[in-house]
Amino acid sequence: MKTILYIHGMGGGGDSRIPNYLKPLLLPDGIQVVIRTYDFDPEIGHRQIASWVEEVHPDLIIGESLGAIQALRIQGIPHLFVSPSLGAPAQLYKAWRLAAFPPFRWYLHHHYPTKEGDRQELKFTSEVLRKYKAHGEAAIAAIEPGGYYYAFFGRQDHYKKSGIVRIDLWERYFGQTYTEYDGTHFMEAEYIDSLLIPRIRQVLGLEK
Repeated sequence: MKTILYIHGMGGGGDSRIPNYLKPLLLPDGIQVVIRTYDFDPEIGHRQIASWVEEVHPDLIIGESLGAIQALRIQGIPHLFVSPSLGAPAQLYKAWRLAAFPPFRWYLHHHYPTKEGDRQELKFTSEVLRKYKAHGEAAIAAIEPGGYYYAFFGRQDHYKKSGIVRIDLWERYFGQTYTEYDGTHFMEAEYIDSLLIPRIRQVLGLEK
């Protein structure tokens, strides 16, 4: 049995759509997908994810959106990414002073509410947001020369406008190791079927 550790994005969790879509499709190939909810505080989340790596010994890491930053901090394992948000740590760090003011925290929670179910609680406090600068720097420092990194970006990803998703940053660190698809930030099922799953099988040596 091969194991994928799927690291969800901001506000995602154990019931996130993409990993739960993947589970029944990959199980016949002998691939299990592990998805768990980690803390929005990046250092607490990093410790949680590191313990899961030790527990499940994944053969592949998939990082989605903001989860790409946590994924990059894991070394020695091939990586795939869905809409990696390499610009997000800088954007979150910029907000840490403003987060001291209740009206701004209300604004963030209004626009990014914590979803019902097994989902990450979004804690937009100054203490938490301030940690994202070092978190982003640690992720870039952990990039391994010769490591396997491949990403998928939606051409209609609305987060490109804000600088949260930046293909130019990806190219700076990883070159042309990505595919663009005609969809959004939230990879649609047709692209999961046609792009992500074949790449998973290829990386795990299970091509059909």
